[in-house]
Amino acid sequence: MPRLALALAVAAAAVGGRAVWMHASAEAPRAPVTFSDTIAPIVFDHCVTCHRPGEAAPFPLMSYDDVAKHATTIAAVTASRLMPPWRAAHDGPEFVGERRLTDEQIAAIAEWVRQGMPKGDPARLPPLPKFTEGWQLGAPDLVLEMPETFDVPADGPDIYRNFAIPTGLTEDKWVRAIEFRPGARRVVHHALFSYVRGGSTASLSRDGRPGFSGMMPVAFVPGFAPSGDLGGWAVGATPRFLPDGLAWPLAKGSDFVLQLHLHPTGKAEHERSRIGLYFTPTAPERKFREMGAPGLFGFLAGIDIPPGEKHYELKGTFNVFANMRAYAVIAHAHYLGKAIKAVATFPDKTTKTLLWIPDWNFNWQDRYFYKTPVDLPKGTKVDVTIVYDNSADNPNNPCNPPRRVQWGFQSFDEMGGVRFLTVAASDADEAAIQQMTAAVAKALANQIANSDTAKRLKEQQEQLMSKVGETSASPCGSVAPGNELFHPPTGIRK
Repeated sequence: MPRLALALAVAAAAVGGRAVWMHASAEAPRAPVTFSDTIAPIVFDHCVTCHRPGEAAPFPLMSYDDVAKHATTIAAVTASRLMPPWRAAHDGPEFVGERRLTDEQIAAIAEWVRQGMPKGDPARLPPLPKFTEGWQLGAPDLVLEMPETFDVPADGPDIYRNFAIPTGLTEDKWVRAIEFRPGARRVVHHALFSYVRGGSTASLSRDGRPGFSGMMPVAFVPGFAPSGDLGGWAVGATPRFLPDGLAWPLAKGSDFVLQLHLHPTGKAEHERSRIGLYFTPTAPERKFREMGAPGLFGFLAGIDIPPGEKHYELKGTFNVFANMRAYAVIAHAHYLGKAIKAVATFPDKTTKTLLWIPDWNFNWQDRYFYKTPVDLPKGTKVDVTIVYDNSADNPNNPCNPPRRVQWGFQSFDEMGGVRFLTVAASDADEAAIQQMTAAVAKALANQIANSDTAKRLKEQQEQLMSKVGETSASPCGSVAPGNELFHPPTGIRK
């Protein structure tokens, strides 16, 4: 089934299998909904960022004719909340740059289609948004570029590829913002940024192509230290500076690792991204720290999902042992992920939802920055629940029939966690965090080294590296070409 047809089928099912906006109605006449007055402001504010020439979306939505041509599709995918792509539910803190439409806006689109898509008065049409050409944040302090072009075939499975780019830094730096500029925008779905010790990933490039494959979170691999996370980019994202006084560390002599999710579009493309880094001249007063649960994305949680299991729960708790302030949150799971929720219970026993993704989709991962930072006083408990669906009914399941799934770095494995980007509230809190972090790391070291998961992963990694560039047996029991061990499910795109 073509992807657009599949998207419409999913959307129709989500609204009860009927196109409610096309039904005749015995109700009293409704107020006219026109493109100029109602629909254009919605589309221009929420859709044109991607739906314009040169961007990732497959068609423009910059005029009445553009929108009218795709009106029934727009009504369907907005009714199902497939578009605009925003997975976080409106239940808890507000986030910066929310792409979520209100119920009223979705209803207005449906009513406009039901009324026959009236154009309205052209004189009342709002102006199209103006988009800054070149670097949107101004001239970067450092511009990095992929050393070589990576060729993306016209067809085939989605590709996950990592590129280690030497920074050439001779001193440690502090990063206030990163602006990402893909070379072939239509094929780049999302990007993750991190840094590792210079040259530490060189042995992973063994198939004769630029970069190395996989979605392994290299920033968390001890052998690549010093290393760390630097955020990411998704289709439709707007580059922003971090709040004043905050910055990511970037070690001297490090490599910037760009992990790309590439999506073939039916036309061969050539991707060579550029990255602009913006530094702050002084170190921040306090360090960013990523705190969350389950620890190590569930490494020690014993994830073991039986085939056919529709509701497997992974739970974890993050106990706040010093006063902190959370600025952002990010969730992670693979293709079996179904729902992710994080709820804080404060010392006074009140609760607050910090993140709720009721319909997880691996293809749309965002880092959510709170509009107002969330204070997490000492004694707060954050409970995380992640639900997985390993049944044949899960359209994203990479294996059909389903197979047993355990923790692992590959996308046919699973992991899961919610991480908060936090800063200590005071110097005393910073000292307490450092002391506790060191104690926890020491306690976990032996558990990790002696765990069955670690032993299994070591064997798995040796097997994977021995088969890079070869035809490999898929974990689902079939044969996949090249160095991809299976064909991941193809996500529905705009």
